[in-house]
Amino acid sequence: MDNNIRIGTLVNGGDAVRVIPQIVNHGFESFSLTFWQTTGDTDLTDTAARVRELAAEHHFVISSVGIFGNPLTGTGDNADTLASWERLIDHAHLFGADIVSGFTGRLTGQSIDESLPRFAEVFGELSKRAADRGLRIAFENCSMDGNWQTGDWNIAHNPTAWEKMFNAVPADNLGLEWEPCHQMVALIDPIPQLRKWTDRIFHVHGKDATIAWDVVREYGIHGPKPYVWHRTPGFGDTNWTDVITILRQAGYQGTIDIEGWHDPVYRDELEMTGQVHALNYLKTCRGGSFVPNPV
Repeated sequence: MDNNIRIGTLVNGGDAVRVIPQIVNHGFESFSLTFWQTTGDTDLTDTAARVRELAAEHHFVISSVGIFGNPLTGTGDNADTLASWERLIDHAHLFGADIVSGFTGRLTGQSIDESLPRFAEVFGELSKRAADRGLRIAFENCSMDGNWQTGDWNIAHNPTAWEKMFNAVPADNLGLEWEPCHQMVALIDPIPQLRKWTDRIFHVHGKDATIAWDVVREYGIHGPKPYVWHRTPGFGDTNWTDVITILRQAGYQGTIDIEGWHDPVYRDELEMTGQVHALNYLKTCRGGSFVPNPV
């Protein structure tokens, strides 16, 4: 297993102790713990201890801990987001994780270029804090409905932005929490992008997309008809065998953690049905279970 890319799923960090025992026996090999805007009143030390007990019992790993909010503004519901980044960086080792992930944030309503100086200020410090603890920081490539000119959450959704970010903060421990879905929504082919950026991909979300090219050709992308859907792996357009092959060729040692709760069909009462299908599908795409060679 140490030589294999583990397949897991995302779990709400404050709910991990309750949820993981209910789903781990489906065969999940890793869990990525996520928080929305704040770690809130979660006792990270106690949660980490209890999760590590579960990990020892069920032989899974915690791949990453994440905080998804806007750390650049410090206002409203994001008032605790920056402090939550610091908190998770300080506690990640207790979970056995070496990655802290999330959005970059952005200056609300302003362009990516206008947001870069504040990004450099905040993540210049956070990258040092993480490096001192042997950690890497990974930015999810989700636009959160933003674009180059304006947005509320994240600047790390376009490869040109990545180049600007990593030039603004030239730290080796800054990278990406990548998934094909968010690029496909922007009609970017994820495969050549993956080949180019493997050195900066620290964590992979298992989320896919289906593009309705017939709708794009007839109505474009600004009409009333939806042209793309987020999908659970196994139901979308991506060749995950290629994705895993490219990752392995590049020496990727991380996990692929399924990001559920987005599929338009396998949702509600079918959520875990879809996730377990994705789990087994991704295991097949990596070649099945690890089989040792004869000695």
